[in-house]
Amino acid sequence: MRVNPTERVRAALQSLGLPSDLHEFTAGTHTAQDAADAVGCQLGQIVKTLYFSADGRPTLALVAGDRQVDTSKLAEILGVGRKKLKMGSPEEVLAHTGYPVGGVAPVGSAHPCDVVADESLKRFEQIWAAAGDGNTVFPAETVALVGAVGGQWAAITKDTA
Repeated sequence: MRVNPTERVRAALQSLGLPSDLHEFTAGTHTAQDAADAVGCQLGQIVKTLYFSADGRPTLALVAGDRQVDTSKLAEILGVGRKKLKMGSPEEVLAHTGYPVGGVAPVGSAHPCDVVADESLKRFEQIWAAAGDGNTVFPAETVALVGAVGGQWAAITKDTA
């Protein structure tokens, strides 16, 4: 029997010892702003989970909703040249993570991924992440989530003005 993506997220959170309180919103949470509006939190508290291939190595970048990835910084952290770091197409994201774009969770990927979390997330004690589809999110303690997924903290976003 095939488990749906949100149930895979719930099971992954439970296996990591994290709370598995999923929140579904009929209006959708496809974008970070949609999710922040639905949850009632700051945009930065929404985690964008972005899939990259670093010279063929699958990598998830966890980035605050109010920040953008600096691919040069991410490539340097991963030890690859900038041209060897590629953002996954929607088809690649789904094939590798098992989640559609707009619903990629930082837990329960279909295949193992390296995880790099941007240091700007540390501004928040609690963050919210996609839970397998474009309508469902879950809250988590920032440091606990990143630690549970074996994430590496690094400064990987563009400088803010």
